[in-house]
Parts: sequence; structure tokens; C-alpha cells
Amino acid sequence: MYAIIKTGGKQYRVSVGEKLKVETLDAEVGAVVTLEEVLAVSGDNGLKVGAPFVEGAAVKATVLSHGRGEKVRIFKFRRRKHSMKSGGHRQNYTELKIESIEA
Repeated sequence: MYAIIKTGGKQYRVSVGEKLKVETLDAEVGAVVTLEEVLAVSGDNGLKVGAPFVEGAAVKATVLSHGRGEKVRIFKFRRRKHSMKSGGHRQNYTELKIESIEA
């Protein structure tokens, strides 16, 4: 059984017991979060697709940790102009463990 959820402007395919990193959520470590923006649910009786969300479907997840991802290097270079610019970015994330999928 799996579900496709939407959180933080991105879509994820999740199943029970899976760990994933999503955009930062406002929740304490150890808290149970309910994600209600479920786009599709696949179960024993086939695939149920929402328009845009599946009615009554929810995914429950436990917050494992908060952190910051790997640094992404940004380097801009203009040839023959003696112009270079360097920077970086680290995105914040929340790590979740999927506990249950309710269709």
C-alpha cells in the first residue's frame, strides 16, 4: 500500500515504515503529524485518485528530527570580464517516519 502526498509544494510517494525528508514542518521532535493533502492512494481495491485530494484519506507520520541538508555550491562566472561570484545554500528539512496510511 502506498500514497502520494503533497507537502511543502512537492509531491512524495510514501509507504508505511518509510523515512523521508520534507520541507520544514512546525512540529516538535516525536510529535505525530497528520498529512491530509493526499493525491492518490493505492490499496487492496486498486488505485484511488483524488480531484485534487482523496476524500477522507490521511497519512500519519512521526517527526524524527529537524536538520539542514548538504550545501549546494553556486558559482557564477563571466568569461573575459574578470567577474566571478561564489555562494552556497543549505535547505532546512524535517525527517518523518510514515506510521500509517488511512484511505
